[in-house]
Amino acid sequence: MIKRSRLFGAKTRVTFTLPADEPAGEVSVVGTFNDWEPGRHVLVARRNGSRSISITLPPGEHRFRYLATGGVWLDDETADEIEDQASVIRT
Repeated sequence: MIKRSRLFGAKTRVTFTLPADEPAGEVSVVGTFNDWEPGRHVLVARRNGSRSISITLPPGEHRFRYLATGGVWLDDETADEIEDQASVIRT
């Protein structure tokens, strides 16, 4: 699930959320905003049974995917668009 919050100025805080146990293991959000670098934005377990990470993004179109332990790639069904091998969010 993706949640957007407008910040002062033109930036947007985007919160990426997944269930705590699906997929198993560590999950990172990787995309154009972090040069597709695994481990930079790891989802953190929350008390409500989910795990999430918030990232401040500039205006524009951003491509991303989730990368789980074992090299498992996932798209986000709540993204603005899903292209071949990438989810897209517009801020």
